[in-house]
Amino acid sequence: MAMKIYQSAEDYLETVLALKQRNGYVRSIDIVNELGFSKPSVSIAMKKLRENGYIEMDANSYISLTPAGMDIADKIYTRHRVLCDFLIRIGVSEQTAAEDACKIEHDLSDETFEMMKKHIAGMHDDAK
Repeated sequence: MAMKIYQSAEDYLETVLALKQRNGYVRSIDIVNELGFSKPSVSIAMKKLRENGYIEMDANSYISLTPAGMDIADKIYTRHRVLCDFLIRIGVSEQTAAEDACKIEHDLSDETFEMMKKHIAGMHDDAK
């Protein structure tokens, strides 16, 4: 049975993935700077994620995603990108699209998300 993961944990895992892709490495201070949370809050979250098997920290305090953490982070990050793209294509400003995608990405059903992806693919086909 899969453990219920909370939205905040999904956000942290997504942030770890995005920072790793952007910088090539991730430390807790990078997450503090990215999300604007306090150092103690990020420290507690990283401890919980590590205890639950979603991240690992090496001797130099660099954070990496475990396969379980990567699965969740990749799912949320993909949803975010697709939702942003969809919202921008229908005329929403880039900043609002990014903010709204963050709100939607966690609660949207798999069925609705798959239909949105099909619709977007159709939009690409129509543009040709």
